[in-house]
Amino acid sequence: MSERYFKKLVGDRIYLSPKNLDDTEQYTVWLNDFRVTDGLQGENLISVVKEKAWLEESLRSESRDFAIVRLSDDKLIGNCGFNNIDPRNRYGEIGLFIGEEDDRNHGLGGEAVGLLLDYGFNYLNLHSIALSAYGFNKRALACYKKAGFKETGVRRERRFVNGKYYDEIMLDILETEFHGDNIRNKNLK
Repeated sequence: MSERYFKKLVGDRIYLSPKNLDDTEQYTVWLNDFRVTDGLQGENLISVVKEKAWLEESLRSESRDFAIVRLSDDKLIGNCGFNNIDPRNRYGEIGLFIGEEDDRNHGLGGEAVGLLLDYGFNYLNLHSIALSAYGFNKRALACYKKAGFKETGVRRERRFVNGKYYDEIMLDILETEFHGDNIRNKNLK
C-alpha cells in the first residue's frame, strides 16, 4: 500500500483515497490544462498557492472529496467527490475529472462514479445524487448514462468555450435506480 494514499473505496482498477497535500502541484498542472477544465465549472487560472490553500481548506473541512488512484501502481489519475450534500433531503451532487488524456476512455471515470454512487447511497444514506455535464462532453454524458443517471433538464447555452455556447445537461439517479456492487461487501472479502 502506498504511504501517500489510503484505500478508502476500492474498485477493480482504481481506489478513492483522501486527498493528499503533496499532490498540489499535480492538481495545479491539471487545473491549468484546458483539456481538463473546459468540461469543469469554475476558474481556469489556478496558481500553486491558490490550489494549496483550497486543498488545505478542503482537508480541514468535512468535505467528501477523493483522489482517484490507479490500483496497479498507486498513481494519482484524477479527483472526484461530493460538491453539495443536503442530509435533510438526502440529496447530493458529485463531480470528477481524470487528469491525463492517457487515462481517459478506459472506464476509470465510470468506475469512480460507481464508487461514489455506492458511497453516497450506502454510507451517506442519500436518496438522490445529481451532476451535470456540458453538451460537448460526450464521453462524460455517455459515462453517466451508463452508470444509470437520467437526464432531468437542460440549461441552454450555459457555457461559452472556444467561441461557442454549449448547453449544460443536468442528470440524476435515485437510490432505487442504482444497481452497483456494494463497497462494504468488496472491502470485507
